[in-house]
Amino acid sequence: MELTRAQALALLQKYNKEPFHIQHALTVEGVMAWFAQEQGEDPAFWSLCGLLHDVDFECYPDQHCQKAPELLAEVNASPEMVHAVCSHGYGLCSDVEPVHIMEKILFAVDELTGLIGAAARMRPSKSVMDMELSSLKKKFKDKKFAAGCSRDVIKTGAERLGWSLDDLMEKTIAAMRSCEAGVAQELSRICP
Repeated sequence: MELTRAQALALLQKYNKEPFHIQHALTVEGVMAWFAQEQGEDPAFWSLCGLLHDVDFECYPDQHCQKAPELLAEVNASPEMVHAVCSHGYGLCSDVEPVHIMEKILFAVDELTGLIGAAARMRPSKSVMDMELSSLKKKFKDKKFAAGCSRDVIKTGAERLGWSLDDLMEKTIAAMRSCEAGVAQELSRICP
């Protein structure tokens, strides 16, 4: 039986209560759907991987990407989904390497969406809708800004994709614009 979004969201909420973590999951879900369409792929699988990529992070931060297979088994996640979820932490907390284009994109955008989100919160609009690449690049160079977002992972992600850092950033901004309103709406419903 195919995993539904409702099942995936229920699993996410079972192990994640913090609105920040849920917002990140919803954002990466929307970003992955955008990238799937951009790559000519079916967004359903890509977006579910994005939604569940940090399923174990809040409850098991010291076992991030290690505990995920056990939690994903609760919803009979496919081996492909388990591999994708575990590979997004490659080199940090996982030895599962991102191989497929979807896994490489998930690896690259996880940290980058955090950086873009932090930069957006600093803007008067509090939005990515008016964010320019030049503004993001300044934040990227400032190591003290959103220090928890690994610049090395973002750079490595772009390299693994064969994209320039500018291309990865521009595409991820566009992807976040595509889902910003929907994420805010759903977050207010889930975490009133």
